[in-house]
Amino acid sequence: MTPASPGAEMHSHIQGLGRVMVFLAAALASASLTIPEGWGEEGVQYGQLGTDVTLSCIGARTGSLVQWRRDGAMALPEGSAIHQGALVLPHASLAAAGTYSCHDENGSLLHAVSLQLGHLPGVPSVSCRASDYENFSCSWTSSLETFLPTRYITTYRKKSLTGEEKRRNKSGHVGPCLQDPARSGTCTVHRSEFWSSYRLNITEVNPLGSSFRLLDVTMQAIIKPDPPEGLVVEPVPLAPRRLHVSWKYPASWPKEPHFQLRFRLQYRPVIHRSWSVVETVNLSEVITDAFAGLEHVVQVSAKDFLDAGNWSEWSAEARATPVRDPATMVSEETTTDVSLGSLAEEPSQAPNPEPINRSDPLENTAILVSLGIFAFFVLAAVLVIAILIWLRVRKHSKDETKAHNFLVAATHLKALPRTQILP
Repeated sequence: MTPASPGAEMHSHIQGLGRVMVFLAAALASASLTIPEGWGEEGVQYGQLGTDVTLSCIGARTGSLVQWRRDGAMALPEGSAIHQGALVLPHASLAAAGTYSCHDENGSLLHAVSLQLGHLPGVPSVSCRASDYENFSCSWTSSLETFLPTRYITTYRKKSLTGEEKRRNKSGHVGPCLQDPARSGTCTVHRSEFWSSYRLNITEVNPLGSSFRLLDVTMQAIIKPDPPEGLVVEPVPLAPRRLHVSWKYPASWPKEPHFQLRFRLQYRPVIHRSWSVVETVNLSEVITDAFAGLEHVVQVSAKDFLDAGNWSEWSAEARATPVRDPATMVSEETTTDVSLGSLAEEPSQAPNPEPINRSDPLENTAILVSLGIFAFFVLAAVLVIAILIWLRVRKHSKDETKAHNFLVAATHLKALPRTQILP
C-alpha cells in the first residue's frame, strides 16, 4: 500500500475541517431558528419573513435520498430546493408557512416540523399615567405586526437615589413593573414616590429577537385622577334658578389631607350647546343662573390641588330641572315658548346666558327699587315744571295789575277839567 503524500494528507484534513465547519454552521443556524425554551410546543420552527429558511431532516442518514412534503402534499413553495437532505425556502413569505415533513426513499416519515414565519419585534409605543400619588401604570402597543407569539419584559428604575438607597441596592433600585393578566398590555409600579422620577423599560420579545423602549416618567407630570363619583343634581325648593350639585372623590384617590383635589363643574340646558364652567375646591356647588323649568345636564372633573398633571375625564352626566314659581307660571308660558324657539334656532355663544326671571325675590326687589327711583325723578321733574309755571303765571298777573292801574289813572286824568289839570 502506497503511503499518502503529505499534501494529500493536508488536503484530506482541510476537507474534514471544512465538513466540520459546515456542520457546525448548519447546527448553529438550525439552533437559531428552532423553538427557544418556553415558546409554543415542541416541533415548531420559526423563520424571518423575506430571508432564506432552512429545514433540516432530523433522522435522515447521510447521503440518503429524502423527500419533502408540505401539509401532506408533494407540492412545495416555488423556488424551494433540497440540499444535502435539507429543504431551503428562499425569501420565505407568509404563504410558505405550514407543516413540513421529510420521508425516506420508501416514503416512511423521518421528521416533521411546523414552520411559522414573522418579523422581528418593533419598538413598542408606551404611555404612562398615575391615577393617584402612590402608584402609576404604563400601557403599550406593538408598532409592528410580527405574526409571531410575543411577550413583554417590563421593569423600572428610580433615577435619583439617596445615599441610603444606593447602599441598600447597588443595582440602582431596579424592580418589575407588574403586569396584570386581566389587562393585556399594561403594568403597574406600586408604592412609587410622588416627587421622584423613574425610567421604564418595556421590552418586546418574540422567537426571533427583541426590541425595547425606554421612557422617563415624572409623577407630577403624568398624574391624572379618575373622574369624581356619585354626582347628584337636585332642584332647590322655592329657588327657580338654582340647582344643588354634589359629588365624591374617586375611589382610587387615597384619603390624605396633604393631597387634595380641586374640581370644575360644567352645566348647560339640554337644548343649549355651550357650557358654563365653575371651579371649586368643595364637594358641592349651587348653580345660581339656571333656566327655570328647563332640564339641565351637569358633569364634573378633578385635578390635583397644586395643579400637577392633567384634569380627569368628565364624569358621567347627571340631569335635573329647576323648580318653577307657581305665581309666574302662566305669565312665563308665552315667554318661555319664544325663548325656547330662539335658543333652538340660534343658540347663544355666551357661556352664561341669563334670561330675566321675575320670580326671583332678589330681582323683584331690584326692580321695585328701580321703579321707585324712576318715580322719584318723575315727580321731581313734574314739581319743578309746576313751580316754573306758577312763577310765570304770577309774574304775568302782576304785569296785568300794573297795566290796569295805569289805565285807571289815565282815565281819571282825562275826566278832570282842564283848569284842574293846567294851573
